[in-house]
Amino acid sequence: MKYLLNKQQTQRLSFRLLTPEDFQSWLPLFTGDNVAKFLGLDTTLNKEQLCELWFERVFERYKNDMGGMNVLIDRKSNQLIGQCGLLEQTVEEQQLLEIGYSILPQFWNKGYATESAKKCRDFAFENNFAQSLISIVHVDNIASEKVALNNGMSLEKTIDSYKGNPVKIFRINQKD
Repeated sequence: MKYLLNKQQTQRLSFRLLTPEDFQSWLPLFTGDNVAKFLGLDTTLNKEQLCELWFERVFERYKNDMGGMNVLIDRKSNQLIGQCGLLEQTVEEQQLLEIGYSILPQFWNKGYATESAKKCRDFAFENNFAQSLISIVHVDNIASEKVALNNGMSLEKTIDSYKGNPVKIFRINQKD
């Protein structure tokens, strides 16, 4: 579980592991426009099914030491506002470390994704987890693209089909 940021903090956020008790708080994510599409999930599923699938994936990553999403808690209000983390990914047969982020719709456009993504970047580089980090962003997800750019990443390439979706790969190198 070396890639998890449990008990880390930023100016506004605390990081912790996801628990089954977070399910109801996380359901609103799947009411946001295009969220299932942008996350590469089956868009025919209802929000409960999408949330169940999300939780299964997070817990599977935890169990298999593949990194995972950390819950983001607002330090002032103690509200769950999103998730962010370091994820092992295979892209074009290469093992890479990704910074992933998802913020609940009511907290969009407040800088939480950028703040948490920068913390993940710094944590990964300070611990020498990888020489570079990526973010995988659906080609239509302009908001997540902005987060990657604000995190110091540059567009590396576009892939027509990554797990069935067109995506952009953003990267930052440790030396940068």
